[in-house]
Amino acid sequence: MNVASPTLPPGPTRPSSARLWWEIGIVLALSVGRSAVYSVLQLIQALQREQSLGDQQTSLNPGASAATFWEVLYQFLGLLFALVPVALVIYFLWEPGMSGLRRIGLDFRRFGGDFGRGILLVVIIGVPGLGLYAAGRALGITVQVDAAPLDPSWWTIPLLLLAALRAGLTEEVIFIGYLFTRLRQLGWGWWTIIFSTAALRALYHAYQGFGPMIGNFVMGVVFGWCYRRWGRVMPLVIAHVVIDIIAFVGYPLAAALWPGIFGPAPSPSPSPSPSATS
Repeated sequence: MNVASPTLPPGPTRPSSARLWWEIGIVLALSVGRSAVYSVLQLIQALQREQSLGDQQTSLNPGASAATFWEVLYQFLGLLFALVPVALVIYFLWEPGMSGLRRIGLDFRRFGGDFGRGILLVVIIGVPGLGLYAAGRALGITVQVDAAPLDPSWWTIPLLLLAALRAGLTEEVIFIGYLFTRLRQLGWGWWTIIFSTAALRALYHAYQGFGPMIGNFVMGVVFGWCYRRWGRVMPLVIAHVVIDIIAFVGYPLAAALWPGIFGPAPSPSPSPSPSATS
């Protein structure tokens, strides 16, 4: 008696261009694309104020009241939920026989080499980036960025470390690992992808002013080139996290040593009332 062969499910098919564009649009609307739109709007609002950009201030990690447990809890949960788009894009990149993590090189198989390359990028990107920020502040084209709250509470450092991890994973996994993969599937050339994602990264930081926009564009080009060469996003995540930890945790020391550059922006002087004038 002949036994019929079992019917196997069809193998994975290449998604259509329309499906890829819809996927990219949804991911960007949920994550860095949405933030880029709000960032540009904040920059436009800042340019319309009477104060120059150099006299304005923005905060990356708002502080929490020492008497408010719920405020700290909400910040912690907010940082965790901000990682959901990262998990989503890794899920989208997952294929039979190839995990999304391994596909973009976000694993610990080569951690020693990844760590060394990440520290090299910290030196190449982090130090010049700090100088560019200082130059932008001196020229009055960069908003005063309050990188961390001057808060001695015990939860401040853990929240800042989690914020640095969230920023590194969000930007490098989505800007580099995910978008590079999908745009290559759409037929884009490598340098077109590198420059376009670097421009999106710059818009993502537009609320900080023109200096950080330039710095983040350069960072995007360098990181994109490195990913094209290494094929791994882990060194980029390590570099980004270390740079942000230095910025967040070292901010109070920098503000104390160089208050003119890193200290709070001066409050505008109140106009004298008519009764005070002679």
